[in-house]
Amino acid sequence: MEFKLKLVLIGITLLCFACVPAEKKPKYGLSPTNDLETYNSKVAENRENELIDLEQFIPGIKLDIRYATDNNFVEEPVYQLARAYARKPVAEALSNAQEEFESMGLSIKVFDAYRPYSITVKFYKLYKDTTYVASPYSGSRHNRGAAIDLTLFDLNSGKDLNMGTEYDDFTELAHPANMNLDSMVLKNRELLISTMNKHGFAVYPSEWWHFDYKGWEKFELLDLSFEKLETNQ
Repeated sequence: MEFKLKLVLIGITLLCFACVPAEKKPKYGLSPTNDLETYNSKVAENRENELIDLEQFIPGIKLDIRYATDNNFVEEPVYQLARAYARKPVAEALSNAQEEFESMGLSIKVFDAYRPYSITVKFYKLYKDTTYVASPYSGSRHNRGAAIDLTLFDLNSGKDLNMGTEYDDFTELAHPANMNLDSMVLKNRELLISTMNKHGFAVYPSEWWHFDYKGWEKFELLDLSFEKLETNQ
């Protein structure tokens, strides 16, 4: 009798375990920070984790946030707000680069900076060529707040420098190593890339506009919308 009772209890226990739903694993294996409480805790531990509003922090820069418009490769807005954020050391380094560009009569125009992870997933679903679109299995350096997409414009004329292609041109013409371009384009790219490199940024091999800040890997992936960040000011 006692043995039968034990078997019944074991059976009930196993049945209970079977009824508990398995924890849903992230589709792409990553769990980026998506709540302000966790983000603020990380910032309190280390101020370098803070996302800085670049437009407020760096005098003179312009924003041309294409993903807040339909003027982008997905042809629809994916951001509700036109904002550019970056981690504190990234923002400080970009500010130093801006000062140097201004001494040349130039200024920075930002196309994109911090990008929520969910937007990277959206891009990947639409365009799976990871030469130009980050894989959601690893995430983008934009998702870490450590990458900037930018160009330069002339302070006198207000016109963008000719870099040979538009932003988000997914062809080899956009590759920084491509030397089959007009001499003025090559000169402009060299100026942009060498100056950014001096301030700790490395250009992405397929995109002349994309710059990753050194040490990007120490920052965790984030999936905080601009709206959430606005409420956190």
